Amino acid sequence: MQYLIMKKCLLSCFLFIILTPVFAAADSVIVPIYRQLFHDKINEEQIQLDQLDGKPDRQNNLTNKPEINLVITDAMNRKIDELEDFVELNDKLVTNNQKIRYLGYIESLLKGLKYGYRSKNFNPVYAPQLVETFKKIMTDNIVSISMIAEIEKVPYPVGKILTEIFTDNPGYEQSKKLLYLKYATLNPEKILQTIEPYINENFADSLVTLSCEYNPTAVYNIAQAPDSKLGMLIHRNSNPLIKTIAALSKTPNALLYFPFLDDLIKGRKTVENIKQYISYGEAGYDSIGYFKLLVQTEIAYFKRMTSPAKDTPLAMFGPNGLREKLKEKAIQHFITPINELHDLPNINVRMRATDSLSAVDLYYMMVMSENDIYTSSYKHSYQRFIQRLGKDPRTDSLLLTVYFDYFKKFIKMLANFNKLDNFLSFMPQRNSETLMRGFIANLDNTGNLEDAIDVADSYSSITDKKLQSTILSYVIKNEKDCIQKNNKRGETIYRLLKTIFLSADTSRKIDLTSVLGIASIYEIENKDLRDDKGRIIQQVYWYGDKDGKSFFPSFINSFSSKEWIITSNSEWYEIRSKKGNVFIFANRPLDNDANLDDSAQIHLNNYLDYNNIHPSVIVHRGHSYWLPRTIKRMAGNAKIVMLGSCGGFKNLNDIIRANPDAHIISTKEIGAGDINRPILNYLNQSFESGSKLVWKNMWASLTKLFTEDPINAIRESWDDYIPPYKNLGAIFLKGYNNLLQE
Repeated sequence: MQYLIMKKCLLSCFLFIILTPVFAAADSVIVPIYRQLFHDKINEEQIQLDQLDGKPDRQNNLTNKPEINLVITDAMNRKIDELEDFVELNDKLVTNNQKIRYLGYIESLLKGLKYGYRSKNFNPVYAPQLVETFKKIMTDNIVSISMIAEIEKVPYPVGKILTEIFTDNPGYEQSKKLLYLKYATLNPEKILQTIEPYINENFADSLVTLSCEYNPTAVYNIAQAPDSKLGMLIHRNSNPLIKTIAALSKTPNALLYFPFLDDLIKGRKTVENIKQYISYGEAGYDSIGYFKLLVQTEIAYFKRMTSPAKDTPLAMFGPNGLREKLKEKAIQHFITPINELHDLPNINVRMRATDSLSAVDLYYMMVMSENDIYTSSYKHSYQRFIQRLGKDPRTDSLLLTVYFDYFKKFIKMLANFNKLDNFLSFMPQRNSETLMRGFIANLDNTGNLEDAIDVADSYSSITDKKLQSTILSYVIKNEKDCIQKNNKRGETIYRLLKTIFLSADTSRKIDLTSVLGIASIYEIENKDLRDDKGRIIQQVYWYGDKDGKSFFPSFINSFSSKEWIITSNSEWYEIRSKKGNVFIFANRPLDNDANLDDSAQIHLNNYLDYNNIHPSVIVHRGHSYWLPRTIKRMAGNAKIVMLGSCGGFKNLNDIIRANPDAHIISTKEIGAGDINRPILNYLNQSFESGSKLVWKNMWASLTKLFTEDPINAIRESWDDYIPPYKNLGAIFLKGYNNLLQE
């Protein structure tokens, strides 16, 4: 006899199945035993999809909207079951192998959705459309109808999964081309990495042009190999932008011309105009002239961007673009030389690199080096900046000259370095009030919270009570405006800022921890730092540049053998307290040029992870440009993070995303060894004692220590350190994230 079973029968009932025909509860479709395995595979994929949300309940809750989850659940269960029935009942699929092949397509559909969701390449909102389009293509495929019309209708993630399934469809090759066009439109920065199979298609030239608008440097790099396939693709292109870059690829120091691509194409500048700074007779490269040209181009380009036409020039952003090059040259030619001479008592000698810079040049030099300029370097640069404005300086006129380019960032820096009051004093009061209103305005209109965090950080640095009161009044007014306009995001941002600013007035006794619903910012219990074995684990990230190699020996020597057990290998140190169960792991600052410090960090992290050692304290010892690597390596959920610099919005956001309850200690410039050691000693003593760590007590104790130090540089450096309870940018971000989760 022929043994029949239901398609949804469990494998555990297999012996029962082969003796008794079983029918599905939902329908009467009978599946022959020799195809049951293929239905079981589909069932297993449905089970795995059901578990993606963490709950095996036949509910696919993959979004935060219940009504969408219901539609997704229906598509993943009922509609998939219908597809299986469709295959079994379809009289056009005559043979067993044909039905097996189409059941395999259904399995591939579910796998594609699962892998796409896990890799975050597929938005589950598309799931119903994916299943519906799959059914249409499957129906057409059975009678050899091209799927190109259906692929054209759907978004790229849907089309990608479907095209990879129906490789036998007569429209497969055309669908691949159409799909690549969708991909290229979504990812123009990846066109040159992926276009080679399509270089003979009629759309290839237009895609290269599109790619060039996002990354002209990549086009330039390929153009340098004119005989390669991609090189020939570049050199045959007739677009003026591509032709200009192709010509530049034959020019020495071509990347120095890139910031001016828009002007070169439009005829506002010529290669010869720029060449005088890049190759200037026997003197060679003219760093001053080149920087000034960058500055003037930035001003002209920004004016175009802020005009009613909103014209964004080519190559203003991205690799070797105008802003990247402006920042690079500001640091290379001016900030680094000034910083390196920070111990030099003769200010004129120290600041010699800036002798030929105007007030406008100094403005851009300072604002482009926010994370790199030392406090003393900034103060002397600012002094020169005011001097270069003339006998009767007008700082509002300077801002008008640059069309208020980067003015919010500049105000933040002025506040952080205690120069805002001075800057505002060089303009009429009505203009200063207008400027500060602009600083506070439209914080909800940007794509991120960077401007809002800058406002929060700036407020913590302002000492003038009147100015603080003025800023607070603007924040309150903007909050009211947002409430009237039902602007929820704006209301949230300004309400948070108002609460944080009011808390700065100690007489109001506002406890931000309870008001914002975040973990305490004022103290941390010792037990909260310990792991399940009672250990407090601290990891210190070192980098093998000049500073790292200089300060590392004194860091190791600060641990007395009477109190600490020190062991080491070729890549890291393990330092264990003889009391208190405190462990410190620090990678050696091995040669950065050979990437050995990077390897040491990776190997140390692997060791810690393998041995189930999870740091609750992270210390970053290095310049701000190393900070993203430290953040990337953090295991997550650290309770204390000590930075060698502020690091900017992006880094702050990344730190809090990985460590939402972290207490962050930062400084406005690179951490000073003579400051960091006492901070770490205080922390370690607190860890060993088992007592609660109260930040205000710690700061009061260290302030007394450093203000009595005979070395002026140490006293000045201590003023740049920011305790967790005054890190208003971090507090704002924590509060905002907490509100989003409510």
